[in-house]
Amino acid sequence: MFRFAMALLIAGLVLVSPALAGEFNKKLSVGDTAPSWIGLQGVDGQTHSLSDYKDKDVLVLVFTCNRCLIAQGYQDRIIEFTRKHGGAGSRVGLVAINVNNIPEDRLPRMKERAQAKGFTFPYLYDPSQKVGRDYGATVTPEFFVLNRERKIVYMGALDNNNNAARATQNYLEPAVEAALKGQQPAKTETRARGCSIKYER
Repeated sequence: MFRFAMALLIAGLVLVSPALAGEFNKKLSVGDTAPSWIGLQGVDGQTHSLSDYKDKDVLVLVFTCNRCLIAQGYQDRIIEFTRKHGGAGSRVGLVAINVNNIPEDRLPRMKERAQAKGFTFPYLYDPSQKVGRDYGATVTPEFFVLNRERKIVYMGALDNNNNAARATQNYLEPAVEAALKGQQPAKTETRARGCSIKYER
C-alpha cells in the first residue's frame, strides 16, 4: 500500500512539472516568474527597467554582446524579428542585454555596434552582471520569452543552426505565438549556443 501511494505521488509530481524545464538552465525553470531588473543603461542614453515594457503582452529578452562572432551572426535575425513584430501597437517587445565587462563589450562599443547595425531595439548594459546571473544565462546569444504575467514560457536558442541558411527549425517564433495566445509552446527549452558569458568572480 505504501509503495502504491508513493508511486501515485511521484506520478503526480511528474505530471505537474513543466516539460524540459531546467534541463539546460540550472537557475530557472519554465513557469518561473522572470527576475526583475531596474535602471540598466541603454545605448540610447536612457535607463531601462523591466516594468517599462508593461504594455507588451510578450517580451523577449536576449543576452548578447559585441565581440562574440556567434552573437554577431544572430544580430541580423534579431533585427528581422523586431521588424516583423515592431511598429505602433505591437504586442511583442524585444530587449537585448549585455553583461560582459571586457573592453570590447562595454557601453561605448555597444553604442558603436548599435549604430553600425541600425538596432531598433533597446540594447542595455549591466556591468554588475546581476541580471545575467539571475536568469542563469551562460552564453551569447541566449533567449527568454516572457508572457503577459512575466512568467518564462521559453528559454534557449533562437533556432537550430548558427548558420541562418542552414537553420531548419525556429524555436523563438512558435514560443512567441503561443504566448500571445496564452498557451504554452510545444518546445519550452533548448540548449543555447554561443560564446560563454565572461562572469567575474
